[in-house]
Order: sequence, then structure tokens, then C-alpha cells
Amino acid sequence: MLTIDYANCLSPRVGLHGLDPARLDPAGDLAQGIAALTRQLAQTRGTGWERWRELARGTMRAEHIAAIAPIVERLRPRASNLVVLGIGGSALGNIALHAALRSPTWNLQSDEQRGGPRLFVLDNVDPTTVAAVLDICKNNGGYERTIFNVVSKSGETAETASQFMIIRDLLKRELGTGYAENIVAITDPAKGTMRQICDAEGFATLPVPEGVGGRFSVLSPVGLFSAAMTGIDIEKLLDGADAMDQRCSNERLNENPAAMLAALLVELGTRKGKANHVLMPYANSLSLLADWFRQLWAESLGKRFDRDGEEAFAGFTPIKALGTTDQHSQVQLYREGPNDKVIGFVEVEDFGQDKGAIPTGLGVENLTYLEGSSLEDLMNAEKRATEFALNESHRPNFTIRFPKIDELHIGEFLMLWQIATAYAGLMLNIDAYDQPAVELGKRATFGLMGRKGFEEFQGKVDAGLAETGHQV
Repeated sequence: MLTIDYANCLSPRVGLHGLDPARLDPAGDLAQGIAALTRQLAQTRGTGWERWRELARGTMRAEHIAAIAPIVERLRPRASNLVVLGIGGSALGNIALHAALRSPTWNLQSDEQRGGPRLFVLDNVDPTTVAAVLDICKNNGGYERTIFNVVSKSGETAETASQFMIIRDLLKRELGTGYAENIVAITDPAKGTMRQICDAEGFATLPVPEGVGGRFSVLSPVGLFSAAMTGIDIEKLLDGADAMDQRCSNERLNENPAAMLAALLVELGTRKGKANHVLMPYANSLSLLADWFRQLWAESLGKRFDRDGEEAFAGFTPIKALGTTDQHSQVQLYREGPNDKVIGFVEVEDFGQDKGAIPTGLGVENLTYLEGSSLEDLMNAEKRATEFALNESHRPNFTIRFPKIDELHIGEFLMLWQIATAYAGLMLNIDAYDQPAVELGKRATFGLMGRKGFEEFQGKVDAGLAETGHQV
């Protein structure tokens, strides 16, 4: 199972920049406070916007698997390409799962080698990218062998809606009356604009469950459908998530990984000035999980007002880094710049590859120390060396350790951070499930694009951004 080594967040390792270990002891104030929050989360789980806690078990899990399986069985054999249309929580989890659990050369392999479709996730409206993806699908299997998966609860998110309108028109022209067979929509099961479209045009659909927000939806059909289409074992993914959920239901802080993670980061952030939280995987395949983490942590915790209506300006800035690459681009700042960060390493004990020793015989004395070792040995030695260097500079850090990268452990990781986010929201006394600042930008976009009912934003935006001559 995943483990978290947090000794480097404590004062014996990093001095005044760390937490007093006594506060984490069973009788300590922090441990006692966390136990109360665990009881609170046990009472609210499965209700309101906390229905995501039920995704990996019971009725919700069974219903989602039963809905996904027949669609995958029908479409996967005839699909060379799968294109996901989504943004934010409707895309980041899909990308992260694929990067973590499929080969980095997946899209370069033949249909026979892959045993599932190429995956492209159009998570932006950049016209060059959209055109390039459509072009490669046309020339590699054709549109008849391309499945488009539109992910939108309401159907009104401007980016995804515009992509969908382009794709629908293209498929109608290219495939004729049977075009609907190449679209799978993941949307609200009962209401909304996309639901109306799906019912009218006969698209296959899967649900965005009620009470599951986008950034908490990766373990729902939102993330599971594309994963299953590319051969990822979604049952094992959910098994890992469920196992982590059970561990994180423990009231004892030192036996609850998510509670410990939240306690460390919130306390270091609010009491020790460590408001920047770095996630630095030492594995390329886990790098995009850091992108998923950034949305989860930023959008959930960055709030102007607390639950009492008081201005709080809460939240922490999540930062993505990659070991060993960013030892050569960011660690200089982390060690000698402002001591305002907590660095979270992600370490993999066994990469599962033939370790293949670095060859001997080059004959260069200064490189003989590498001979006979493996790239895995070097990767993990570099991580430990960076950890040591940060400690020497009194920079708090922790390590999330994967025994290996597979569906079980990825499921654990996803649930770990989601539950840690729930704890952090309670500790900060903010609503971790809304995003009012994002909604304002959406409404302003509607106004600028001429949507009826949002005309007021045209004038507001123009006035607010009027030219002042400050250009060079």
C-alpha cells in the first residue's frame, strides 16, 4: 500500500520550520482536532457534495461498472481513436490515468499492439491542437473508427460545447445518418442542455453522478470510461481507492494517511508560512497526476470567504515539478529562495522494468561510479539526495511512496488526495466544493460571446479592460 514518510516536516529534522511532533501524538491538540473532523466526515459522507466518497464501493460502483462495460465491449473493437472533449475535472483525471497506466508510446503503436484506441484529450479550445487531432484521426483509422466522448454535466461549458458542435457537424457530414454511434456523452442523467441533446439525437450516455463535482469525478464514469476503453483495469482502480478510503476513516491521526497529509500541509501553510505546496513525482508516468492535484488543491481551497461569511482569502498555491528534471530548474529556488514551500516527493520503489545495469568499460574514471547500477537506482538516489539537501536547508518535505505503479496504487493515490482535500476544507473552515471565482469568468465569457441574458458583462468587461495606453 502507499505510505507517507513525513519525518522531514517535523522540527527535529527542519527546526523551527517544522511542526512539533508532540502535536501529532494521540494526546496532542492536532491529533484530537483531527479525530473530531474524522467523525464529522463520517456523518456527512455520501450526502450533498460528498457523494464522491461512495464512488469506489457499494451501489454507485456497481451501477457505474454495469453501465460502462457494455459500451466498452461494443465500441472498443471498432475504435482506433478515442477523443475526449472536456476541460478541468472533465479532462485532467483522464489524462493522468492514461499517462500513469499506459505506455508513453501508446499512441504511436499499431491497433494490434495497443489492443485499444489511441487517446486524445481536447482540454482546450486552441484551434491548432483541435485541428491537428482531427487530422490524425482522419488519417489513422478515419472518423468511422474514432469515438468522441463529450464530458459535460450541463452541456453549457463554452469550451466543451464549442468542441462538441464542431465534432457533431463533422460527423454528420462524414458519416451520415449513423453518426450518433460515434458519440458517447457523460452528462447529467436527468436534466440539462446536454441531456436534452442526447435524448433527441440518440447518443449513448453515462452519468455524471449527482453530488459529484468535476474535480472529484475521476473515479466516476467521467474518468473510468476512457480508462476502460484503453484497457485499464477499472475494478482494480476502484479497489485501491476503496482500500485507501477505509484507512482514512480511522480516527487515529497516525493511522490515517489523508488526515496526516492535510494536517501537515494546512498547519505548515497557516502557522509556518508555507503557502506553496509542491508535488514532485520521481517518475515521468506520474507527472500528470501533479496536474490533477493542482486543480483539486487550488480550486477546492482557494476561497475569499469562510463558512461564516468572513473574508479569509484561504488557500495554498499548488506547484508541479518533476524529478529528476526539475532538480536542474527549480530546486535552486526551493533550497535558497523564500522558505515558503512544502515539497511533496512521489517515489516509486519498483518500476517493473528490466533494470539492465549501466554498462562498464567506457574507461572514464569520473564515470565509473555509475557502472553496474541501473536507471532506477539512479532515479531514487537522486530523490534521496534532494531530500537530504532540502533538510540541510530546513525546507519541510514529505514522501508519498508507491511500491509500484499499477491500478491499485493509482486508485489509492487519487482517494488519498481527495479525502485530504475534504479534511483541509474543514480545517480552513471553507467550502471545498464551490468555485465562485471560476463561475464569474464563465458568465463573463457568455456575455462576450453574445449569449442572451448575459449582456451586462459585455459593458462590464469592456469598461474594466478599457485601453489606458500602458503598452510598449
